[in-house]
Amino acid sequence: MSERTKERPDRNLAMELVRVTEAAALAAGRWVGRGDKNTADAAAVDAMRLMIDSVSMDGVVVIGEGEKDAAPMLFNGEQVGSGSGPQTDVAVDPIDGTTLTSVGQPNALSVIALAPRGAMFFPGSAMYMHKIATGPEAAEVIDIDAPVAENIRQVAKAKGKRPEEVSVTVLARPRHDALIAEIREAGARVLLITDGDVAGAIVAALPRTEVDLLLGIGGTPEGVIAAAAMKCLGGSIQGKLYPRDDAERQALIEEGYDLDRVLRTDDLVAGDDVFFAATGITDGYLLEGVEYWPDGATTYSTVMRARSGTIRSVKSDHRFEKLERFSAIEYRP
Repeated sequence: MSERTKERPDRNLAMELVRVTEAAALAAGRWVGRGDKNTADAAAVDAMRLMIDSVSMDGVVVIGEGEKDAAPMLFNGEQVGSGSGPQTDVAVDPIDGTTLTSVGQPNALSVIALAPRGAMFFPGSAMYMHKIATGPEAAEVIDIDAPVAENIRQVAKAKGKRPEEVSVTVLARPRHDALIAEIREAGARVLLITDGDVAGAIVAALPRTEVDLLLGIGGTPEGVIAAAAMKCLGGSIQGKLYPRDDAERQALIEEGYDLDRVLRTDDLVAGDDVFFAATGITDGYLLEGVEYWPDGATTYSTVMRARSGTIRSVKSDHRFEKLERFSAIEYRP
């Protein structure tokens, strides 16, 4: 891990970042419901890559499209930003929920996170990880190594609920059949999501939502991005790397990863100079999606900063005629 810079990201970066996610969401929004997740993702990547170089930072992509999506840009190790300003680690997901976008389902987002250079965990060959995430009230009581029923009991106690009132978000995957049975056996409710576990983790950490906990195996890159949001929200995420087969297990061991190590929020993203921005692509329980009108569109975003604890909601109206004067990206549906 590289030596961490003493120069901290400037506060104005927060609003620069939301322009990046807005651009990606506007580009992806044209493909909502069209059944082509690859084209939607490519459009979002192109728009995000174009806009990210306007951000005043000397950035390196630590969590990018990478080999998981075989993308030609926003790959791990790529230099991004204007080249001036603080040295930063950058985590991007132009579309968290490509399938959701392609079929017009809720909760697709465009997200970006920023931290000082060397602050973000690099997952190497680890594509997936076990995860548990919750909000500030129960941040100190969750334990990824504890039985599911014990975590539910502890979260319920911390939030002043009965276990039967606890709701747990889980990705709808066959690998989670046993987990879902354990959650229900403990008396809690299961809220299945088809994709988008960054949004799933964030909603579990937000106040006044029906979700108390996120459990299950999901993407490691998404776990790092979610950890950045947890830093801003005061929540907690824990993870353990999950090799899918013996070859991946051996590769991780050779890369020096401890597969028994519990990765906590601070292990995934260190420090408090952390920024997170997200813009809705489709309507969801976190953000509204892109709304189109004859000459433009409206986007809905959230911008967070860990050091100040500030969480902003941003509604932006965009006029296509003006956007297209300085951008080669096609934003019209």
